[in-house]
Amino acid sequence: MMIAETTGRAACLIGWPAAHSRSPLIHHYWLRLHGITGGYSIEAIPPEGFAEFVMHLSTHGFAGANVTIPHKERALQLTEPDERARAVGAANTLYYDGAVLRSTNTDVEGFISNLDVAAPGWDRTGDALVLGAGGASRAVVFGLVERGIPRIHLANRTMERARVLADQFGARVIPAAWNTLGELLPRTGLLVNTTSLGMNGQPPLDIDLALLPRDAVVADLVYVPLETPLLSAARARGLRTADGLGMLLHQAVRGFELWFGLRPAVTQELRALVEADLL
Repeated sequence: MMIAETTGRAACLIGWPAAHSRSPLIHHYWLRLHGITGGYSIEAIPPEGFAEFVMHLSTHGFAGANVTIPHKERALQLTEPDERARAVGAANTLYYDGAVLRSTNTDVEGFISNLDVAAPGWDRTGDALVLGAGGASRAVVFGLVERGIPRIHLANRTMERARVLADQFGARVIPAAWNTLGELLPRTGLLVNTTSLGMNGQPPLDIDLALLPRDAVVADLVYVPLETPLLSAARARGLRTADGLGMLLHQAVRGFELWFGLRPAVTQELRALVEADLL
């Protein structure tokens, strides 16, 4: 067992609400595994109290924090964001650099790292197709641009939202109308669902995966249920997949490293622990 020099530090998740989060389960697993004396708690902070809490984060005893809805955009304004957080327009991880409170968005590396593990070589494709134009889509598109994917098609039921987001990322990101999916799928090497379709309580994502190439990769950011109808259909076709739980686990790595001074690994044991909690 590796014992870290950093002891007695704590981090938290700030949200409203936040009780549903699996982040404490993930970070407490790593703290125990590496023998680090520290903690990770949930802080339910309403919007009107968020600024005061964040500006006195160290006074409250925290070396940093995760931020979830509805605070991600406000966190960007109250901290010194890096390029990723600025590009995505939201911060989900806060940490101190000396006395300066900085922020980043680890959804980007969570998405990319999960793909690298689940489907090595996925980035050899010339065309990716991203479904949805919300906040999660921003992180995905930034990651694909950063990785150098030549063409990233962005489809949304409201074409204007897709166009606005695409304009922020340059010529490689191409807005697409939802009714053109049938034309795009045959040349798509990576299909990513960033919408809530397929989530428990939501209708399934209704697209014809038979149109995808045989070597395509399908990723879904939804992790409740663990296997969405989209991923089930992709696996039935023999396509490689990357699920939302993998992204959740990988996005936690960077925050832990920033707060506790050790870069943890995403293991099958950790995944099984979180899976059991989701069931």
